[in-house]
Amino acid sequence: MKKYWHVIGIGLQSNLTYRFNYLTRTLFSFIPLFAMLSLWRTIYASNGGTENNGFTQAQMIFYYMLVAVVDVFTAVNEDDWQIAADIREGNISQFLLKPVDYLWYRLCLFFSGRIAFIMMAIVPLAIFIFCFRTYFVAPVSGAALVVFPVSLLLTALLQFFMSYAMAMLAFWLLEISTFIFILFAIEYLASGHLFPLALLPAPLFHTLLFTPFPYLLYFPIGVYMGKIAGAELWSGLAIQAAWVALMYGLARFMWSRGIKKYSAFGG
Repeated sequence: MKKYWHVIGIGLQSNLTYRFNYLTRTLFSFIPLFAMLSLWRTIYASNGGTENNGFTQAQMIFYYMLVAVVDVFTAVNEDDWQIAADIREGNISQFLLKPVDYLWYRLCLFFSGRIAFIMMAIVPLAIFIFCFRTYFVAPVSGAALVVFPVSLLLTALLQFFMSYAMAMLAFWLLEISTFIFILFAIEYLASGHLFPLALLPAPLFHTLLFTPFPYLLYFPIGVYMGKIAGAELWSGLAIQAAWVALMYGLARFMWSRGIKKYSAFGG
């Protein structure tokens, strides 16, 4: 484990060199967020402030606040592009000759990137939350307080393993950007970034809960807000953990198959 702690340290130092990029990225990410808040305020004003599928105006605004928080802690930051580049350029050859597991190596870099991003994003995020502090509420129950951070960790792992598995396509394809963009578009719609998934028709909403996408964003937020509670909370957590295990297995499988096709020449 000592070598992986060393990787985290190196990754943290490397990511901090891009601290200004992280800061500007965080600031500009608030622009579409403010646009969504303005849109929903207009919608609620036009219908007299009535609820939309169980969401009051205050809850809807708080939902998008949590979207920003969950994104800061769990979003993948170009890891899939970097992994694909390592494969395409032959950089993974060094890991085949050393006692270093490439998946755990990339996972350490992912977490070091999240730490660096959080360090840069914490100030603008705190200002954003302070501006909307009247909408901020604590977890609705003790169970939500315990499950939310666990679900947040599982969300980060699920994000990473999905991106890692997608990047493994670089063993067979020269350019995988199209597939990455398609996956990102599906995630954005089906994870709850654009709107709470509870606003969808009930059959579609319950069908989505058996896919991995709601567990990338909507599920941890739903747990915190009390929209997912009781038996649904624990069954949802079990499904989320199952998807993490499945994506981990898929990532391992694609690596083992891809490495059989891999060849590198020269120094």
